[in-house]
Order: sequence, then C-alpha cells, then structure tokens
Amino acid sequence: MSPQTPDTFVNRLLGRIKLNGLMALAAPVLAILFAGVITSVVLILTDHPPVDTLLAMVEYGSTPRSLVGIINLASAYYLSAMAVALGFRMNLFNIGVDGQYRLAALIAAAVGGAVTLPKPLHIGLILIVAVAVGAAWAGIAGVLKARRGVSEVISTIMLNTIATGLGAWLLAQWAVPVAGSNNIGTNPIPESGHVPSIPLIPGAPNEVFGLFVVAVLVGIGFHVLLNRTRFGFNLRSTGLSEPAAVASGVDVKKMVIVAMLISGGMAGLVGMPQLLGSSYSYSLDFPPGFGFTGIAIALIGRNNPIGVAFGALLWSFLDVSQNILSLEKVSPEIVTIMQGVIVLAVVIAYELVHRYRIAAEQRRVSRELSAPVGMEGAAA
Repeated sequence: MSPQTPDTFVNRLLGRIKLNGLMALAAPVLAILFAGVITSVVLILTDHPPVDTLLAMVEYGSTPRSLVGIINLASAYYLSAMAVALGFRMNLFNIGVDGQYRLAALIAAAVGGAVTLPKPLHIGLILIVAVAVGAAWAGIAGVLKARRGVSEVISTIMLNTIATGLGAWLLAQWAVPVAGSNNIGTNPIPESGHVPSIPLIPGAPNEVFGLFVVAVLVGIGFHVLLNRTRFGFNLRSTGLSEPAAVASGVDVKKMVIVAMLISGGMAGLVGMPQLLGSSYSYSLDFPPGFGFTGIAIALIGRNNPIGVAFGALLWSFLDVSQNILSLEKVSPEIVTIMQGVIVLAVVIAYELVHRYRIAAEQRRVSRELSAPVGMEGAAA
C-alpha cells in the first residue's frame, strides 16, 4: 500500500472535524425543532393556532425593549450555567448554585449599603464580597466531598436549604422598609456602588446592565482556564477518568476543593447584574431560581461557553416572550412545557449523536485496518 500523502491526511482530518462540528450542531437544532413540534401539538389540543402563537412570541421578543430584557436575563442565566458547567467538566454536580448566589447577593448588598467609597472601590468591594461568599459556601461541599466522601449532590442540596433559612434570618436582622411598598430589604446601595447601564439596543427605553461585560469575561476566562492552563488540563482529565488522573500525579482531593471554590465564586456573581444594575438592594422580591435554570442551560450548551451563551439567550427569549401570551389568551405555561421538552430532547439528541460518532469512528478504523489486507490479497 502506498504511503498516505500529507495532503490526503490533512483532507481526511479536516473532513472529520467538519463532520463532528455538524453533528454537534445538529443535536440542539433537532431538539429545538422537536420541542416546537410538541408545543404545536399542545397548542392544537387546546384550540390555539400554533403558527400565530409562535409568531406573536417572536414578534414581541424582537422589540427593542424585549431585546434588552433578554440580554439582561441571559447575563444571570449565563453566569449560573457557567458555574454549573465548571463542576460538570470535572464530573461534579454543583446543585447548590441557587443558594450560593442568593446568599452572596444578600451579604454583598448589606456590605455595599453599609459603606460609601469611591465608585471603582465600592463596586469592586461588592463584587469581591459576592465572590468570596459564593466560594466559601460551595467550598463546604468541596471539603465534605474531598475529606469525608460526602456526595456533592446531597451536600449542595442541603446547603441550599440552609442558605434559604440563613438568608431569611439575616434579612430580618438587616431589613429596612422599602419605600412605597410593604416589602423589606437591605439598606440601599449608594450611587457610588451603582454600575452604569449600556445603551446597547437603539430605540429601547431601557438599557443593558453594565455587568453584562462580566458575563462575557467569565466565558472567556472559562475557556482559557480549561483549555490553556495546567489546572484546566488536570480538571478535565480528572472528570474523564479519576484513576488515570491519580496515576498521572494529580491531587484529586485538592482539585475537588479548588473546583468547587471556583464554581461557587462564579455563582456569587449571578445576582450582581441585577443588584448593581437595577435593584440596588436585596429584598424579598429579589429574583430567585437562577441556579436551577443554570443547570438546564449548562446541559443545553454542553458545558461549552459558546453553547451555553446560545442556551442562555434561548431560555431568556422564551421567558421574556411569554409575556405576550396572556394577551393572546394562551396559557404562559406553554413556555415551561417547551423549555422542559428542549432540555429532555437535547440530552437524548446528544446521546444519539455521541453513539453515532463512536460507531462511525469504529467503522472508519475498521476500513483502514482492513485496507492493507485487501491490497496484499489483490497483489498476490
């Protein structure tokens, strides 16, 4: 058999890369289409026109005001999903992002409302406190996992419950009445702690949260950390095979603790765009649920910063555009059905694509191994 030329090798390699990219893209696209079909069936069964309903959502979601709302909501979703994704890449399930970000937002708001500093220092202090609280709360689960073998799923779920009770008690100690309502919250953060908004969408009466930039930086940092550093290599290798990582000299227990600290620190940032861009106080109506939504978005995006970004934008688009459904006399819960079907379909689609990719690779290797035998037989 004649040796393979460099050009042939490069062409085959590029072909495999292109095929893998297309298959990775096909999974979420097929999942979204499948969710659209299921949602259409539900709308038909409830006597609502599916095409008109979906078009109304798209039209409402593409207005300037809605686009700003989508970006603002996606910023929190993205930060939450990236915190979850970091744990997933090491085969850790940080279910506690919800408790970590709420406790971090509460304490950061209390500290921010208690001091007055120059603007950069004030904003920096609030962000540092949020990251530190989130990391410390997640670190508890990391230490329990590394030192006592306690499942991080169980410990983070329990820590969510503890964070809820502890947060309620702390809020009661620090609460002041919110002007013009029956609500209570922490002392308002002075103007020096406010992050200016960004007029990103022309014609919109509202503006994008300034800490949208932090979400972008977190995504870039995530990619660099995991793909350009020794720590990231150790983290990924531990997630793929813990015994192999131990054999290569990786301190797995230390990696567990550090990974949970970083994941918790990222979780601490989840509530910051809302806190420093709009609320300026942690009150009873501070947005809940970002942590659990982040788990679903991390699954949709396959723990990839770009994939998670698309998942966060899709999820926030559905959340924002559901506001028009009441005017169309359609139950807004149809969006919840669509979101659930998307997550389920994405998980199934990725598994099918993964199995197809393995089978295709096995067939390719089989053909390459059998080729010399066939040529030798022909020559004989």
